[in-house]
Amino acid sequence: MNKILLLAILISANIFAQDKLEKIAKPIVEDGKMLYRSEMASWYGTDIFLEKFKEQSKIGGYFSYSEKDQIKCVFISKENNSKVLGSVTFDNSFDTKKAVTDLKERNLTETETDYFILRKKTLEVIMKDTLFKQFENMSLNIIPIISKGERKVYLLSGPKKNGVVIFGNDYLIEFDKNNNVKNKKSLHKNIIPIEFKKDEGKDAETIHNHLPETGDFITPTDICTLMLYEKFAGWKNHLVISKKYVSIWNCKTDELFIMTTDAMKKIATDVNKK
Repeated sequence: MNKILLLAILISANIFAQDKLEKIAKPIVEDGKMLYRSEMASWYGTDIFLEKFKEQSKIGGYFSYSEKDQIKCVFISKENNSKVLGSVTFDNSFDTKKAVTDLKERNLTETETDYFILRKKTLEVIMKDTLFKQFENMSLNIIPIISKGERKVYLLSGPKKNGVVIFGNDYLIEFDKNNNVKNKKSLHKNIIPIEFKKDEGKDAETIHNHLPETGDFITPTDICTLMLYEKFAGWKNHLVISKKYVSIWNCKTDELFIMTTDAMKKIATDVNKK
């Protein structure tokens, strides 16, 4: 085999491998960004709603969901779970000045009913199943997602104190079209806290490792967590390293690049030689 043909084969193989990794990355990023949008709506929505809604003892819960180019945080009545007490709607900028608050009581829509049922069933599962752990100084946040015919709920741990980002103690519950549980699993097998101080360590590159049980790639919950805190922390990149792959999340552009650990080692070796 001549050198030109061998080089062509190697280039083609590399392009094919990278194309395969890009296809793997796409749904992970899509879910991660959906989780982020939901959490942002819940963060800002609860603050805005509680400031304007005076009968807070009536609130039985809330959830957020996307509708076209808007994200809505909906608050449910404690006495009548089919009633919406009000909502706060955001555009993609999450500019609180543009948020629209509606305090008109109404019935849940069909879509909202599905989201509410997913949240309710998730709470029931958490209470009964020892798979789900809750720790001091952390809250287990429930994020239902209905997209592309799939119904699932992600749970991620949020810190109750400032200056720390929590990766791990996160879960995925998958439901069928009738909102019955199909599968449930823990995403990370450990908890990885990373402390930061705002405006210190600017443009830092942070890292955490995935055990074999966690999987080869960054998770949607990792991406959601990074998008929620990366700007506060001032991070530049975050790397997730497994045995076979390195997932590189660009905290400035919110883009994911995946390469093999072998390729990363080769790059590091070449850099050291120079």
